[in-house]
Amino acid sequence: MADVAREAGVSHQTVSRVLNEHPNVRGETRAKVLEAIDKLGYRRNLVARALVTRHSRTLGVVSFDTTLYGPASTVYGIEQAARAAGYFISIVSLKSIDRAGVRDALDYLADQGVDGIVVVAPQRSAAQALTDLHLGVPTVAVEGGEADEVSVVCVDQAEGGRLATEHLLSLGHETVWHVRGPSDWLEAEGRVAGWRAALERAGREAPEPLAGDWSPRSGYEAGRSLASMTDVTAVFVANDQMALGVLRAFTERGVQVPDRVSVVGFDDVPESEFFSPPLTTIRQDFDAVGRHSIEVLLRQIEGGEPHARERLVVPPSLVGRASTARI
Repeated sequence: MADVAREAGVSHQTVSRVLNEHPNVRGETRAKVLEAIDKLGYRRNLVARALVTRHSRTLGVVSFDTTLYGPASTVYGIEQAARAAGYFISIVSLKSIDRAGVRDALDYLADQGVDGIVVVAPQRSAAQALTDLHLGVPTVAVEGGEADEVSVVCVDQAEGGRLATEHLLSLGHETVWHVRGPSDWLEAEGRVAGWRAALERAGREAPEPLAGDWSPRSGYEAGRSLASMTDVTAVFVANDQMALGVLRAFTERGVQVPDRVSVVGFDDVPESEFFSPPLTTIRQDFDAVGRHSIEVLLRQIEGGEPHARERLVVPPSLVGRASTARI
């Protein structure tokens, strides 16, 4: 920093104010300092800065199965929001979701001196693992169910299931079949709850849901079963990947979409508008989830209240395309 000050012809304190984006620096002076920083290739010693400020400007993220579109998009949204707020991210990805694994991940991040932690907890076992852990740093759970131990930011999954089902009912379909996600996933449970509630509100009977595991293969198997039933005219599928499998099975069996059966997915993956036909789906705003997660976490960090509890729910939206039609 002293070298930068000499090169720019300013004081050490002025360089510090520029680096910390202090407003009381003239534009011309700021430009000279930034030019000197660029010329000398100066980089701040973040470890030394953390020792002085007692803040590492680093946030930890614990994630599970980031190969799936939803969790991966959530982590990306968190990373982008953290970077915009001037924080670095340290990510721990777990394959086994149990109390010991979550505890080890949280301890690892705490040992790194992170200022706060976001836990992507879409599975019930992950949310339960946060119970009574007595976390020593501010923590936010994404999804996280009804967890009372930490702040929670989530998408209203039940509202998404309701939107999908009511859309199909509005097109004149007598009932709506459902291909659900794995039973341990809070998101899957929420979507089932919204589907059932919409059917009950309309006075329609809910058929027995078909089980899936989020993969196109499981959607394909469910689609083959549905294609053999003559009374199926509308299907709500719990994610777009499974919906892709359902569409493939219908095509193979000569079931035309949407002429004979309407299909709605969930997530609005980038490829969904290029499915055949383009898929009507429920969009989750992962950017908003990431942004709100960081906002909630920073309120705890900067407010000096690491154990504050907030619950913030992001609404989903229906994206209408060509896979649904009036019966």
